[in-house]
Amino acid sequence: MENAIINFQKEYTIDLTRSEKVTFIRFLSLYLGASFILLLLLSLLYYQNEKTLHLDLAKTKMENISSQLSSRIIFSHMMDSKLDIDDYLNMKQYEIAFYDREGKKILGNFNDKIKLENGFYQKDSNYILVDNSTFGHLGIFHTVIKDKLFHSLVHTTRNKVLVVFLITYSFIALIGFFLAKLFIKPIKDEREKLNNFIKDTTHELNTPISAILMSSESDNLTKKQLERVKLAVHRISEIYSDLTYIFLEEKDENRVVHELELKALIEEQLKYFEVIALKRKITIHLDLEEFSYKIDKNDFIRLFNNILSNAIKYNKKEGEVFITLKNSTLSIKDTGIGIEKKKLNDIFNRYYRATKEQGGFGIGLNIVQNICKEYDISFDVKSQERKETTFTFKF
Repeated sequence: MENAIINFQKEYTIDLTRSEKVTFIRFLSLYLGASFILLLLLSLLYYQNEKTLHLDLAKTKMENISSQLSSRIIFSHMMDSKLDIDDYLNMKQYEIAFYDREGKKILGNFNDKIKLENGFYQKDSNYILVDNSTFGHLGIFHTVIKDKLFHSLVHTTRNKVLVVFLITYSFIALIGFFLAKLFIKPIKDEREKLNNFIKDTTHELNTPISAILMSSESDNLTKKQLERVKLAVHRISEIYSDLTYIFLEEKDENRVVHELELKALIEEQLKYFEVIALKRKITIHLDLEEFSYKIDKNDFIRLFNNILSNAIKYNKKEGEVFITLKNSTLSIKDTGIGIEKKKLNDIFNRYYRATKEQGGFGIGLNIVQNICKEYDISFDVKSQERKETTFTFKF
């Protein structure tokens, strides 16, 4: 089991960074160390308790045997009958002997030297009971009983406690490993999300920057090159705006909330998407009514641009986008690749990307969700794979 844990740990920690490995090992060491000390203390207390119980039981049994022998000796002496104690002398667990007043052995199979003083004694790993309750009947003044099996019984108990300790600690260690894994998993997941986010952001910035650099090589920009530069600059501005919104946690001191005419604002923003839509041969259909809503201008632009950008980016070539603003409801529908049903609940999570077919770094829909919550805008998304996706916002 220990080897399996080590192999699994190596396989798992290979994907961790150095700091994550240190955290993982420290947590596991602290957990296992504390568990080891606690379990060791419990095991020692249990062992000592069992040892005391065995000792008390052994002493009680020896005292009972001594009392029974004394009764037989006294009864035999008073009745002038033969002393019959062979059944006691043949007991495997005990060695028994009888001594006269001078300490000379009269009868028995106990041969060790011991002081014949009344009491319960330990000699080496065994316990011995000396009893003087025969009062000299049949010339016997001292009865000695030695327990031969107490040491082996305690040794067996110790081995059982050790086995249970090792099994229990192995189980605790296994649980500790999985607890450490669960403890480090959120950190690992966030680090991987951040790494992917940095890679995706670098990739997203590379495209417009490259377009600007290529266009700027010419002294006289053509109309097409100028449009390309404008588009690239607008894309960089969008990326900067989204990153600022995310990492400043929406704490924009310049935010101004007032009544905005959304139809005019939508038509204004569509100018920036004309080049992209034309390039991908996307047709945008409009059905807009006059409607005003109290919201910061930049926040609405972020909301609208993120949804429309996705509608164009994840659309089919020569596809269509339908933008409707009616009855206090904004609807943006595309004829694109769609979203899997099982992923619909996750698309608003930060850094989550439902597909890798196009660029992006998974923060756009999270921004949309945050804006909707802030301005009490209810939203809904419906999608069919390879057919369409519709985002609906009710103001």
